[in-house]
Amino acid sequence: MKLNQNRTPLFDALKKYIDDQPTPFHVPGHKQGRGILELRDYIGEMALKMDVNGMNDLDYFNNPSGVILESEKLYADAFGSDEAFFLVNGTTSGVQAMILSTCDPGDEIIIPRNAHRSTLSGLILSGAKPVYVQPEINKQLGVAMGVTTESISKAIEEHPNAKAVFIINPTYYGYASNIGEIVKLAHRNNMAVLVDEAHGAHMYFHRDFPLTAMAAGADMSASSVHKTGGSLTQSSILLLNSSRISKDRVRKVLDLIHTSSASYLLMCSLDIARKQLVVNGKAMLSNILELSNWAREEINKICNVYAFGQELVGSPGCFDFDDTKLGINVANLGYTGFEMENKLRDEYNIQIELADIYNILNIISLGDRREDLEKLIFALRDISLKNSGKSFKNNIPIPNFTETRFYPREAFYSPKKSIELEKAIGMISGEVIMAYPPGIPIICMGEVITKEIIDYLKELKEQKCHIQGNSDPKLEYINVLDIKMH
Repeated sequence: MKLNQNRTPLFDALKKYIDDQPTPFHVPGHKQGRGILELRDYIGEMALKMDVNGMNDLDYFNNPSGVILESEKLYADAFGSDEAFFLVNGTTSGVQAMILSTCDPGDEIIIPRNAHRSTLSGLILSGAKPVYVQPEINKQLGVAMGVTTESISKAIEEHPNAKAVFIINPTYYGYASNIGEIVKLAHRNNMAVLVDEAHGAHMYFHRDFPLTAMAAGADMSASSVHKTGGSLTQSSILLLNSSRISKDRVRKVLDLIHTSSASYLLMCSLDIARKQLVVNGKAMLSNILELSNWAREEINKICNVYAFGQELVGSPGCFDFDDTKLGINVANLGYTGFEMENKLRDEYNIQIELADIYNILNIISLGDRREDLEKLIFALRDISLKNSGKSFKNNIPIPNFTETRFYPREAFYSPKKSIELEKAIGMISGEVIMAYPPGIPIICMGEVITKEIIDYLKELKEQKCHIQGNSDPKLEYINVLDIKMH
């Protein structure tokens, strides 16, 4: 029986607590904002009154039996899963939980190499061994796409004892693999399917999006409601729909990695976002799809600018596409994506989601307005008109993913030494280095460092890209495994 999705059990309970005006002798120590007046005066008293801790009438995050549990059941109903669990450390904790719930130390798991950094941390924590599948590369755009069913099939054939297949649905840029066929293939081989849907929470509430993990029959999915569903930053949901994975194990894993002091602001935002998506999501998403496609069409009228979209469907690694991911190739304007990001912010006061060597990416979501997109279109048109034959000076493609010599957990616990980046060719990386966003590792710990990886890292440094994971902030040195190679 469908549940009443107009309800917000947790939010209602918190409002009642505030209305009752109890005298608080519990944490947090600011006591409804009275202990941090500068913050209260800026963000408002009500936000700080909502910042409370677990108690009987507000339920307990780590072992919910009241209003939090009710809210999680509403999520499961809305997303079509058996169980749902609130996450307050983003989808990062959801990805870690999926791997830890499925794999024991030494188990193999099939994973696209362009998975988010949280996947690597899940491998380190669990001791699982990755079987990397190389994503397709679109050379024109210079980005990694999805994986093909054929590449997953080959990995399953070569690793028949793998416990799970891990899929990204969709990628940061909006590409979706054929998740329906991949789920069938994995299940025929008795493997669970885990799905990173960090950028797909909205897809559950409108038919004009790629197939979702739960609709495809996947076993687990982690979804960033805060990215595209309207909740506050850091709030996500973990979905379980499987007889292969124990609910009790999932709960025990979450107890290991979760805080015991979850933010009620974050959880209430999840409660309200779910209600909005179910009740108003179809209409709101219809609007942003219309805006996204209108903007894409207008941008593609601008000289030397290319906003990519549905025309990519059918190309390798792109079975389907999420139109709300407005990726724009700016290479023919003579700018790198990083230069364009800075130019848009400094000269037009527009902040995009991410940049790479060739592209910028804009996320069009529930709160966007036509006038916001008009500003972006005007800026791109203005830049194009002012372009005086500037040539694109960079032509370094994203490097091929390289050979794995040590599994992530082995590499994490191995001795390391620091060496000049230029002298690290052929050595084994002792750290994970990535541009953030998108947070996809350029080199993982345990992988062989190649010249093309070093050249690419140097290019990112020159472009003043935000690089994470490196011990040396200037990336003049890199940590490598201090071992004898045979």
